[in-house]
Amino acid sequence: MSGTQIAVIDYDAGNLRSVEKAFAYLGERAFITREPREILRADAVVLPGVGAFGDAMEKLHRYGLVEVIKEAVRSGQPFLGICLGLQLLFGRSEESPGVEGLGILEGEIVRIPEEDGLKIPHIGWNSLDIREGAKLFSGIPKEAYVYFVHSYYLRAKCGQDVAATAEYGVKLHASVEHGNVFACQFHPEKSGEMGLAILKNFARQK
Repeated sequence: MSGTQIAVIDYDAGNLRSVEKAFAYLGERAFITREPREILRADAVVLPGVGAFGDAMEKLHRYGLVEVIKEAVRSGQPFLGICLGLQLLFGRSEESPGVEGLGILEGEIVRIPEEDGLKIPHIGWNSLDIREGAKLFSGIPKEAYVYFVHSYYLRAKCGQDVAATAEYGVKLHASVEHGNVFACQFHPEKSGEMGLAILKNFARQK
């Protein structure tokens, strides 16, 4: 069979099926699993997510997935975090004080500040400002529009990790790349042709 074998990590997150279907549409072999051996044997790994930071970390611990995720990253497998999956890659979030995240990348997750005319959560299409040379956005227009649903956003510690930003009252670090680790605050699986192109670029990182 052709296509990249992509493990979509199952920890009862809300957008698993839509991510799986998007990769399948592209001809990739995505499958939903929480089995460590299946995750570590895959060509690439995706951590999706919709929900609360603290609840998600509790489930990752409950299902024994924290060390599996860290091992996948250490092994060099291409790894993609989506929405909450991006946030979980960092050490802490204002949403769940005292809860330790995965700590794979450096930075913090903070609440979008209240501002007249801005609705929170941030739901809808926003343009990106893409860093030249970002692998996830190869061949994609520099100000592509993608779909967001979130109340908290990333402030990455290392500016070199930031692959794309967006403006919503503040500058959001909308995507990061660090070695074999990639992540998007927005939902590529809900972002039409641009989102599919982003997922295709990720699948090519194997």
